[in-house]
Order: sequence, then structure tokens, then C-alpha cells
Amino acid sequence: MRDLRKEARGKECQIRLSGICNFDNATTVLAHVRLIGISGLGVKVPTDILGAHACSACHAYVDSHHDDKTRADFADGVYRTIFSLWKRGLVVLK
Repeated sequence: MRDLRKEARGKECQIRLSGICNFDNATTVLAHVRLIGISGLGVKVPTDILGAHACSACHAYVDSHHDDKTRADFADGVYRTIFSLWKRGLVVLK
């Protein structure tokens, strides 16, 4: 599989938090999901497919806010990112 962290560079933010997103593609990185049972303190998610293209503002926000709305918005960003990667042929879903 391609290096999905590198693929995130310059892409559109997929989290798109209202009032937070800076819409600056130059700041986009792959933001990893933090979820009990998958990752933890000092333990990154074992696969980059569980990440979302995130501008610096959205990334900082989801890293510091863990309420249900933020988690749902982040999950939507992960889904949009996976779909984008699939459309570009960078991941194969069977």
C-alpha cells in the first residue's frame, strides 16, 4: 500500500469542522483516530487507513476535544478520506 501519510500532503481537509477549519491544503496531514482498543497513550493506530486528511486547525481541535460531536465529525472525515483514496486508486476495497 502507498504511504498514506505522504498522500495527505496538499489535499483538502476532510474533517471540515465548522468555525474551525482553515481550508489551507498546505497544512494538511493524516490525523489518526484515537480510540480505546485501537490506540492509546503513546500508541499510534497500527494502520494509516484509520486516519483523516486534516488541516492544522481541525487536527489540533480533534486532538484536544473528545466529545461525541467531535468524534462523529472526525469519523466522517475518515470515511471521506477512505472514499477519496479509493477513488484515486490508492486503496483497494474488497
